[in-house]
Amino acid sequence: MPIILLTDFGLKDHYVGVMKGVIKTIAPQEDIIDLTHEVPPQDIKAGAFLLGVSYRYFPDGSIFVAVVDPGVGTERKGILVSTGKYFFVGPDNGLFSFVLEQEKTFFAWELKNNFYFRREISITFHGRDIFAPVAAHLARGVSPKEFGPSLKEIKRLPWPKVIKDNNSLKGAVIYVDRFGNLITNIHIRDITGEIKKVTYQGLEIPFLKTYGLAPPGNLLALIGSEGYLEIAASQGSAAQKLGSQGEVHVELA
Repeated sequence: MPIILLTDFGLKDHYVGVMKGVIKTIAPQEDIIDLTHEVPPQDIKAGAFLLGVSYRYFPDGSIFVAVVDPGVGTERKGILVSTGKYFFVGPDNGLFSFVLEQEKTFFAWELKNNFYFRREISITFHGRDIFAPVAAHLARGVSPKEFGPSLKEIKRLPWPKVIKDNNSLKGAVIYVDRFGNLITNIHIRDITGEIKKVTYQGLEIPFLKTYGLAPPGNLLALIGSEGYLEIAASQGSAAQKLGSQGEVHVELA
């Protein structure tokens, strides 16, 4: 079963590489896939969003190791979560919130059995010394209950809800991608009619099907590849033009 990595480590340093080395030492036959290592540093909410829109593209049994962990070395728990089809290993800091928004049930265990950790554990690098080896042992067939006691609840971030009022929707920006597109929490399933008008920070923005239909530099709204309403700038950055703090309003015909 593949082991998929998501971190805020970037690729300049050795952190991602040594995590892979630990995994391969324990489970040399397992495939390792890089989902992304460019989560904005310490941005748990961004990591939760990226994980939540990505995990369903992977085969059943996949193991996700997610490390966006500003609380490393503190009393925050390390956890293993199972949704029945997928496993998630990482810190108990809300990083799995968006996954669990989409799953009806889950099981969780606290990572306490240091038999499955590296022998020497750095207080500042649990990704290498705890999460990577746990994922590797899990891939080799170790039962989740062997890693520690079960948990009834894990930490969840307050996820913004779409507010519906007659023929209007109100949402918020939840992620800014590398192109500067402002991705909102309004999903296509929330849109029950034809979009009549989109406004952001009080500015009316034309709703189009794709980026190239707007002249270069012009703003537009569209439904992105994951089904979420985005505010974009054709061949530019909406985030630079508008910032990422503000409400999004959609009027439906």
